[in-house]
Order: sequence, then structure tokens, then C-alpha cells
Amino acid sequence: MSLKVDKVSSNKCFGGELSKYKFNSPALGGLEAQFNVFIPEVTKIHPAPVLYYLAGLTCNEDTGAWKGGFIRDAADEGIALVFADTSPRGAGVEDEDKDWDFGTGAGFYINATQTKFQKHYNMYDHIVKDLPDAITALGISLDLSRSSIFGHSMGGHGALSIYLLNLDKFLSASAFSAIFNPSNPECAWGKKAFSGYLNGGQEEGKAHDATELVRNAKGKNVHILADYGDADQFYKQKQLLPENFVTAAKEAGFDEQAVHVREHAGYDHSYYFISTFAPVHVKCESESELSTSIDTRRLTLSNYL
Repeated sequence: MSLKVDKVSSNKCFGGELSKYKFNSPALGGLEAQFNVFIPEVTKIHPAPVLYYLAGLTCNEDTGAWKGGFIRDAADEGIALVFADTSPRGAGVEDEDKDWDFGTGAGFYINATQTKFQKHYNMYDHIVKDLPDAITALGISLDLSRSSIFGHSMGGHGALSIYLLNLDKFLSASAFSAIFNPSNPECAWGKKAFSGYLNGGQEEGKAHDATELVRNAKGKNVHILADYGDADQFYKQKQLLPENFVTAAKEAGFDEQAVHVREHAGYDHSYYFISTFAPVHVKCESESELSTSIDTRRLTLSNYL
């Protein structure tokens, strides 16, 4: 049975249209969920590839669309953007609104196994299953077989882990200031999320940890770009741990053509950082979706540095 998806609002921008939709999400226990879709003008001629954006803690489906600076470049590249929410809304779970980094606005892009969160907190299934089904139900000219995914902070964790768990569904992934190793004891955000949502805590959380997943992806064809700033306060607090991810990728035999992680001097965790490097990420995802060579993608990167 197809989902019933309703349009909430629409704005014309960069020759295309940014629209907000709502539907009752099966993965979120039937709660209403909202998402934004930028549909480029090129869809009047042929279907557009799709790039999903996952936002970070406290954010929602509007954050990336308003602040990321992605839409102009997506319009130029003929890419559709899908902006997801970060958690279920109105689940009514005890203490879900107590802290800014857990519960509402902090679903961590996993499926909960703790009993009180299990019905509604299934953001992994919401992203991987419900959103593609909702987009299909809209009947718009998008090519879901050419999908990629990117995100920021908690959303960077979500993008990298979801990509590595679904290499058959996504062509590439990229991330800004990702939580690269959330099952590591040094990562307080990961410890809080995994111990709160999962019966098995951080041990169970390893199944959704990009560092563990890239280590186990040896021999597979992966395309990952990740950026972070050395002035990021959360990098300094050991919340991100990109070095662990880089080490695991090298141990799995991936060179920088496959997994490219870049440190940027002086940049922080904000959307000022994201918008600075947004064109590189959109361009790289575009060329992956068009099945160009990884060498061409690296050449494109050099043009933006």
C-alpha cells in the first residue's frame, strides 16, 4: 500500500522548487513526519538523481535547506535534494525532551531496541525505507536508483553509517564534522545515544559506527568524502574522532581515492563551515551519481581547493 503524502508548502528557487511534505511514517510508529525536497528544473526533461541530507543534533528538515548553501549548486548540477528530519516528533516518550542531545531532535539515525523507544525511534528505517517510499508516492521525476547521502555532525554519522550498510542503495556518501566513531568510549554523544536507545549500549552501537563499518568494508567499492575543522569545539572534545576513521579505512586497504578525509585549519562546527565547502560535496556527489570515474571526482575536488 502506497503512502499518502501531502504538500505543506512550496517555494520557487534557482529555477526549481523547494517543497515541504508530510506523511504518517510507519517506521516512526505512524507519527506525522515532514521532509523537504528540492526539485531542479531539469526534471522537466529527465529524472534527476537524488541526494539525501541528514542534519545534526537539535535540527530538523528545514535546517539544511535554509543554512547549508546546497540548493544553488544542486540546481546547477541537476540534482534533487531531500532534507530529512532528525527524530520523531511528539512520540510522548518520558524524558524525550529533557536534553538537547537525546530524544527529540536527536534520533541518531538508528533503530531503537530499548522498549520505551522501540515503537517510534526508528530513524534508520525512516531514512532507508520510508523516505524513498514517500518520494515514490509523489510520482515526481526523480531517479532513486542514483541516490547518494550526506550529512552534518550526527547527520554525518548517519550518512556514513547508512551508506556503508547500504552500498547497494547509495552510490556515495560525504560528511561535514561527522561523529565518526560513536561507539568509542571517548565519544560522549555516542555513549548517551547508544546506551539510551539500544539494549546492548555501545557494543550494539558498533553495528552503526562508521569506523567499525569501514573497517569491515574491505574489498568493497566505496566513495566517501569527509571534512572537519581543527577549530571545531566538538572535535577538541573527542566527539568526532576522525583519526580513528582514517586509521580504520587504511587498515581496510582504502586509499584517498576511495575514502578522503580532510582537516581544515581554523574552521568550526557551524553552518559557516558547511556552506564554505558545500559546492565540493554537491559536485562530488553529482559526479558519482553520473557514474564518472573516481579520478575525475578527485580532479574536481582539486578545482575547488
